[in-house]
Amino acid sequence: MDVGVLLFAPPRQAAPLAQLVEGLGFWGLLFPDSQNLLPEVWGQLMLAAAATSRVVLGPGVTNSLTRDPAVTASAALALQVESGGRALVGIGRGDSAVQRIGKREDPVASFERYLTMLQSYLAGDVVDRDGFASRLEWQPRLTVQKPPVMVAATGRRVVEVAARRADAVCLAVGADAEHVGAVLARARDAARAAGRDARALRWGAFVNCVIHDDVRVARDAVRGSAASFARFSALPGSRLADLPAPLAAAARWLREHYDMRDHTRTGVAHTAGIGDEFVDWFAVAGTAAHAREHLQRLAVLGLDFVWVIPGSSNMPRDVATGSLQRLATEVVPALR
Repeated sequence: MDVGVLLFAPPRQAAPLAQLVEGLGFWGLLFPDSQNLLPEVWGQLMLAAAATSRVVLGPGVTNSLTRDPAVTASAALALQVESGGRALVGIGRGDSAVQRIGKREDPVASFERYLTMLQSYLAGDVVDRDGFASRLEWQPRLTVQKPPVMVAATGRRVVEVAARRADAVCLAVGADAEHVGAVLARARDAARAAGRDARALRWGAFVNCVIHDDVRVARDAVRGSAASFARFSALPGSRLADLPAPLAAAARWLREHYDMRDHTRTGVAHTAGIGDEFVDWFAVAGTAAHAREHLQRLAVLGLDFVWVIPGSSNMPRDVATGSLQRLATEVVPALR
């Protein structure tokens, strides 16, 4: 199972972070696409590509509202060329990038139409734009393969769209092996129902993880990022009664209390309802041995990759750096 990380890249930090991640032996690196909170993601990914030679690179994740599909496809293909074939197009329906311009996440049907156009642009096909034949006219000159599209999926309908349209499906449903396994089984069934070979897709999961020998420190450091990912299960339209009990309770709290001004932060008002029991169920917090065992249970499900979110945005720096180092040296080797 491949292990990559999702990291925030402040100004002038994209290249050093990418070199650190590659040097630690991780498979890949994602930068969030959130234009009001962080520098423009595709520019940062280009800097990361120039500074590295091996790691997979992509947005974690871009969305279907702030960019036209032709713009996203052109940026992704440019990254594919400049990185020598290491680009990945992570995409979802919209989170902080959309909220910060006063909009809501893309409706599922609209998101599926976007994915269809995006895949066509990336493949060099002609896309019908309300009667206008559109294509990336520079794409036929390329010698690199099409970069894979990875959809971040939580709810049933988005999971089904991802299974129909994506090259890779990354579940954002927490790290409990039983729950991840159940959603993964439904996703594979959806791929087969769409006439696709489920074995031809890559399957993965986002995992909030902090390693520290003091479990209390680890829990507090991961709590904010766990809340930000659990919130996806609380979005309008989500049937909370269908969720596992721990996730349903957290989603009810977050639906009422989540404050996007403190997005991804720990020790804030909305994390008061995210207790230790839920953190232990939804995330990975504790020793390296605990993280190894937990991630191995996910690997047994047949996941091809995980993207680790290594804590909350305002966690102590020493905890963040120590956790990342230990993940690389004490956990990842056991998963290869």
